[in-house]
Amino acid sequence: MPYYPGKDDKAVPYNLNTRGEKLIIDYTGLSIIEIYDLDLDIYLFLMREAYIYSLSQNEEGRKYLEDCYRIQQTKPDRGTLREKMTKGG
Repeated sequence: MPYYPGKDDKAVPYNLNTRGEKLIIDYTGLSIIEIYDLDLDIYLFLMREAYIYSLSQNEEGRKYLEDCYRIQQTKPDRGTLREKMTKGG
């Protein structure tokens, strides 16, 4: 799952035990019984896809995904660095 540290979700006083399943149901149209019959690797893949899709539906979620992507990069963006250095910051 994409993760960016420091993102504080508003706490709900109850634990949701089927939040992931709900994401997959909304994303795929499968029933909860069909989801429980999936192999673990397929389940986790669909969970990741559904999570990314749900975040991409609004501006705040897209910003979160951009931050997740940015902190996963291991190579510098030399073009942007050059541009910032030539402009003076």
